[in-house]
Amino acid sequence: MERRTFLRGAVIGSSAAAFGGTLMHGAAYAAPAQPGAGPYGALGAADANGIMLPSGFTSRVIARSGQTVSGTSYTWHSAPDGGACFVDGSGWIYVSNSEINPSGGASAVKFNSSGTVTGAYRILSDTRQNCAGGKTPWNTWLSCEEVDRGFVYETDPYGVNAAVQRPAMGRFKHEAAAADPVRQVIYLTEDETSGCFYRFIPTTWGNLSSGTLQVLKAGTATSGSFTWQNVPDPDGSPTATRSQVSGSKKFNGGEGCHYANDTVWFTTKGDNRVWQLNLTNSTYELAYDDSLVPGGAAPLTGVDNVTGSSYGDLYVAEDGGNMEICVITPDDVVAPFLRITGQSSSEITGPAFSPAGNRLYFSSQRGTSGSSSGGITYEVTGPFRV
Repeated sequence: MERRTFLRGAVIGSSAAAFGGTLMHGAAYAAPAQPGAGPYGALGAADANGIMLPSGFTSRVIARSGQTVSGTSYTWHSAPDGGACFVDGSGWIYVSNSEINPSGGASAVKFNSSGTVTGAYRILSDTRQNCAGGKTPWNTWLSCEEVDRGFVYETDPYGVNAAVQRPAMGRFKHEAAAADPVRQVIYLTEDETSGCFYRFIPTTWGNLSSGTLQVLKAGTATSGSFTWQNVPDPDGSPTATRSQVSGSKKFNGGEGCHYANDTVWFTTKGDNRVWQLNLTNSTYELAYDDSLVPGGAAPLTGVDNVTGSSYGDLYVAEDGGNMEICVITPDDVVAPFLRITGQSSSEITGPAFSPAGNRLYFSSQRGTSGSSSGGITYEVTGPFRV
């Protein structure tokens, strides 16, 4: 498959499936797909849950903020945000953050092999505005505080071990994390208008108690080469981490982050962009920029959380916009996969696939009420490309 990038009226392409490979310039522009023209076809009418889906897909509500999760005695948290799935025997677990301050934290829902909910419980408590995060290869969940000098907490999705604060990963307004098992590092986004992009190199892979925090250095252009430089004081006081290294590249509101096949994608909400770091040759490009789509017909606005499928499709959740999760395919189709209706005062958060890849979990953070107490967590099942 060929990966192409929408950039100033041209397509910048790269080889390899799942968005990997080396950038090649000069191809002709490939117009992004219009709404409903994605790999799964047009969106149908809203279902009973108010979700518009392609043919063959169905939705169900998993949990609602302030209400007990069906079949359990556990009350689901407010403002559900970033999430991930973990294998649990023949079943799986979906973890979800709570973006409230104070008393944020994270919770988990357990499913058996048939998808029936079998339990729900708290895995992190008494933290602040836990927004996004990331899954580690050793099956822990990194829950990130989106506050000034916030922490990363390493949590146990299985509810056995107590959560651990990881100050070595830096104290700043954390958003998302993505693990790179090849280079044995964790990438980190920062939700500031002049935020940076970081990587944490653990002293020992699999142990996040110590290591080196580095920041990406590059020019002001939308493409080019990059390097890494150590952050002198990861504690971020008195000087913020984003202001410690001359030449660190600034990004306008870092949000979701995803790693696969020697490539990192992350979103910036301030300018509605998806960025692509090509780790094999240390170059960066725009993967998507809604302002550069001809005719003002951008299918994806309000970029936020992001995840990827085993097929190589990238799924980007919207903060506002049309309340859609859009898909960016390896052959350049950019189109809505689903749309939530009647919830214009909310945002979509926490997209994550079940281990088999046939179920997608996500939340509407504020639901129909527009309040953090009105969050709804969903599951969509169907013929996803795997």
